[in-house]
Amino acid sequence: MPRHPDPDLEKRILDSASRLWARGGEKALTMRAVAKAAGTTTPTVYERYRDRDDILRALRLETRRELFAALRGTRTLREACQRHLEFALEHSHAYEVLFDGVAKPPSLHEPWPSFNLMRERLAKRLGGSPRQHTRLMLAVWSLMHGTAMLIIRGGFEGVLRTQTVHACLDAFDGILDSAARSKNLADSGPKWPSNLILGEGKQSRAGNSDAGNQKGKLRGRKLTR
Repeated sequence: MPRHPDPDLEKRILDSASRLWARGGEKALTMRAVAKAAGTTTPTVYERYRDRDDILRALRLETRRELFAALRGTRTLREACQRHLEFALEHSHAYEVLFDGVAKPPSLHEPWPSFNLMRERLAKRLGGSPRQHTRLMLAVWSLMHGTAMLIIRGGFEGVLRTQTVHACLDAFDGILDSAARSKNLADSGPKWPSNLILGEGKQSRAGNSDAGNQKGKLRGRKLTR
């Protein structure tokens, strides 16, 4: 009798890959290990994914789609923040993979739909264009992600976990209230550089340039003389 395709196989492969990565990083994520964890064969995994990087890319894109779907149904920014935390804690392995090397290619140049959704909502609340609120979004993102990873990696449970989530939500409200009063957050550092672009796919840049790196090298030489 002919074998029927397994509709859940790709999900099992990606779920297995996320668990392996979270437990042991790059060394643990081999095609053979993924196949074993997913209950299939190594050739079957290769039929669907070229290599480990291809699996990681598929996992990132799937996790981003799922996170976006979770946030899209929220009505307020606070609710979106809370749902982001809930998603991270419910899908901790995939979430860790999603943010591993997030500011480096290829992840940097992939779509960041949830980042953009919340940035657009910030612009709607505060006025201006979404890109004008990238620094504020970075602050919000750091707060949410830092809280999520503290709970995940710190093994927070019970009352401590609940209090940490609500501490993050209260801090989130404080940041937005401050931004609403001043129409922006006070800049404590240098002006946002034009070549630091986040959440815009292939247009995204981490703010590094050959010229900037060269200047840094020159300054370093002067300091060591």
